[in-house]
Amino acid sequence: MKINEFIKTHKNIIVAVAVALVAVLLVVHTLVANSILSASDGRELQSNSAVNPRHKEIMENGASALTTDASSPMESTASVSTPATKQETTAPKATVPATTKATQAASTAPTLADIPFATAIAPETPADYSAQWDLGYLIAIDNPDTSYVCAPVKLTDEDRDLLERLCMGEFGSGGFIGASLIAQAVKDAMCFDGYSSVEEVIRECRYTGSTDIGTSSECRQAVRYIFDENHDAVQHRIMYMYNPYMVQSAFHESQNFILSFAGVRFFDRWGY
Repeated sequence: MKINEFIKTHKNIIVAVAVALVAVLLVVHTLVANSILSASDGRELQSNSAVNPRHKEIMENGASALTTDASSPMESTASVSTPATKQETTAPKATVPATTKATQAASTAPTLADIPFATAIAPETPADYSAQWDLGYLIAIDNPDTSYVCAPVKLTDEDRDLLERLCMGEFGSGGFIGASLIAQAVKDAMCFDGYSSVEEVIRECRYTGSTDIGTSSECRQAVRYIFDENHDAVQHRIMYMYNPYMVQSAFHESQNFILSFAGVRFFDRWGY
């Protein structure tokens, strides 16, 4: 009774305090977000990349969308920023720190402001975005690897189900393109590091995205496009990813930066 009476008596004060706390939390959130965006001398997080204008057609129709309306070439928005076959499952496994979930902390030693954001290696000539789109890549980048080829990887029914759920747990918020980037990272791990199953990739590469929250049509379509049709989200191998809005990682930023999509940064490792 005393608690109820206190609440009734001081209702206006309690409401005012609650509003003030919410306001403080919003201010803190804004300051943190701004500090992340302004880290490393104000350098932008986003890479100079461009989404394939036909990505929705590709999502719905797969590779068949790439041959649609071929007489109408896509306009290139390229700007200067700066082996033909690769083994499927025989490469030695990586010994460097493995890929982590976009929201998983990989390093806590340095402060975020001390971590310089890596930038993509500038090409000598402007990248042809249209050429990348025409080949079926979902995102055109300024630093494509034209020698990049990942051999086809066939999924078992168990692997397919697990991968579709992993794509949802890791980057379901990124829709078809985000799920495709995760699917490509898994395929690259199997292709170049010799992992024989999606379960092994999750375990050895320390993926932590939940596989218990189901999946989506975008994730299923992404797995189909990347694995069944053997396409890739981007014309470059991707081995690591993390979300700098959520965590800090000096390790990731020391790797070969490829692109950023929806705030998540993707990297290849240096060397094989």
